[in-house]
Amino acid sequence: MASEKNLLTNETIEVVARRFRLLGEPVRLRLLQVLESGEHTVNELVEELQGNQPNVSRHLTALFDGGLVKRRKDGISIYYSVADPVVFKLCELVCQSARAQVRAQLDAMDVPR
Repeated sequence: MASEKNLLTNETIEVVARRFRLLGEPVRLRLLQVLESGEHTVNELVEELQGNQPNVSRHLTALFDGGLVKRRKDGISIYYSVADPVVFKLCELVCQSARAQVRAQLDAMDVPR
């Protein structure tokens, strides 16, 4: 995983593990996907995901607590945006790997694409 001179501390490993757990929830990935285009209110995110407000708010709070999104209040509205855009690079790497794996599985089954 890392060279000997780049060993991670236990604390760093815990932070990394928390980030991966945050990204292991499909609703949170969808929220980040929508937020990639810019900031949105909770109501806009609820509408976009066709979800319910308490559930979307719970996932936004988890992403906020994990440092992946930030929020700002304007009047009675709360706007969410991405705090750490590096998350999109990580997601792209995982998506590329997943696509390659699916292609290989389809090729092995001789399924036309």
